[in-house]
Amino acid sequence: MTEQGKERGTSLLDKSAAELADLLAAGETTSVAITQACLDRIAAVDTDIHAFLHVDAEGALAQAAASDARRSAGEPASPLDGVPIAVKDVLATEGLPTTCGSKILEGWIPPYDATVVERLKDAGLPILGKTNMDEFAMGSSTEHSAYGPTHNPWDLDRIPGGSGGGSAAAVAAFEAPLAIGTDTGGSIRQPGAVTGTVGLKPTYGGISRYGLVAMANSLDQVGPVTRTVLDSALLHDVIGGHDPRDSTSIDHPWASFAEAARTGAAGDLSGVRVGVITELGGEGYQAGVQQRFDESVALLVKAGAEVVEVSCPNFVHALAAYYLIMPSEASSNLARFDAMRYGLRVLPDGDPSAEDVMRASRDAGFGDEVKRRIILGTYALSSGYYDAYYGQAQKIRTLISRDFEAAFEKADVLVSPTAPTTAFKLGEKLDDPVSMYLNDIATIPANLAGVPGLSLPAGLAPEDGLPVGFQILAPALADDRLYRVGAALEALLEAEWGGPLLDQAPSLSDVEPVETPGGAA
Repeated sequence: MTEQGKERGTSLLDKSAAELADLLAAGETTSVAITQACLDRIAAVDTDIHAFLHVDAEGALAQAAASDARRSAGEPASPLDGVPIAVKDVLATEGLPTTCGSKILEGWIPPYDATVVERLKDAGLPILGKTNMDEFAMGSSTEHSAYGPTHNPWDLDRIPGGSGGGSAAAVAAFEAPLAIGTDTGGSIRQPGAVTGTVGLKPTYGGISRYGLVAMANSLDQVGPVTRTVLDSALLHDVIGGHDPRDSTSIDHPWASFAEAARTGAAGDLSGVRVGVITELGGEGYQAGVQQRFDESVALLVKAGAEVVEVSCPNFVHALAAYYLIMPSEASSNLARFDAMRYGLRVLPDGDPSAEDVMRASRDAGFGDEVKRRIILGTYALSSGYYDAYYGQAQKIRTLISRDFEAAFEKADVLVSPTAPTTAFKLGEKLDDPVSMYLNDIATIPANLAGVPGLSLPAGLAPEDGLPVGFQILAPALADDRLYRVGAALEALLEAEWGGPLLDQAPSLSDVEPVETPGGAA
């Protein structure tokens, strides 16, 4: 490990995105300095973390220099102009590889930018590179990446969550102050929970999906990965809003999310009704996870919130419904990878037909988890089984949406633990996919119903000293409530801890690389 790896206390690396933006606005630092500090940090620790699949040092520094020129001219493009960011490798980036963590797209360079990437560039955020992920976003641990797993900065023997473990690990390891993730069944929130970061899934349609390589169109959403609730709100303001190129995008007059977060940080939740979901807690949840959740709820009461219990009886069927709907949509979406137009092409010996080439290419290009979900989805959509499986799952989805509607009549926001356990060990669940799927049990309902959800750190579990996540859910189009309540709870928790939770994370300065099942260190 180089000396730079010991410098997690460096002022620029430890600053939140909001603090960096303030320093840039005051002329006390430059985007080039911040970006170079991040690049040095990546060079120092990412051999151990493996958060990045591709680092674009030259491009990021050029974007940073352009940002500094705008600042000098008094024309910043946005409040976050000059603050660097990492992007999950499932979003198209013009001129940079987009692999989706899969061998079938190895080396593919898109000719265009996703809308979210376009908005980041327009707002002046230098893009550090593309982050590791479970192949085509299928997984809860980032162990299903074709390029090897990402490691949790809190304990390199443990998973960073998935599918967006790379983005969460990059933020938690102080390699980037901000990152972009995607959430289909919890892939922003669950990694946030196990790495001590903040993750936000917006209302479905609140952030453009144009240029996102789809796994499940009716479930996927892009969202922020950050260290603080305010940072998430600031980034949401940049990437959110209507996009005519995305048919699922909502044309809605969104208010400033940053303003909602700043209001919440004052810590007054008088008049706010908080509903504790009885089906998402208790039996099956790690004792330390439940303890930290209960303590956080007590802090909300201290801030003036009224806490009530709400029942969402159909949530117990959410996991089963999700694992019929999501593979079905994924099976259809992944049919485009046919070796005819782009991506990997394997030519069998002899005089192969087009079907032979497709079969060989898909067999070589897709990993086991992707193949498993394609098989499940194709079966669920097949003649004679569609109504029995996919059709029934969609009916459950409707019942879950009705549960949310009833619950939000009693409460302004709903809360639960984000994940039932802290980060498990790498390799521990690779041979038990059902056990792996259970990690998304608390996050999946929000995706099925299209409502927004936020996860923020709730402390460390006493059993293992690893981060615990606290999830807040709001009605569709009420994302601002997440920021108000989340910022209030964050302020109360940090007052108890004496600072941000990530201040307690290991510095990685003396950690040796480890060999793990499923890929290289």
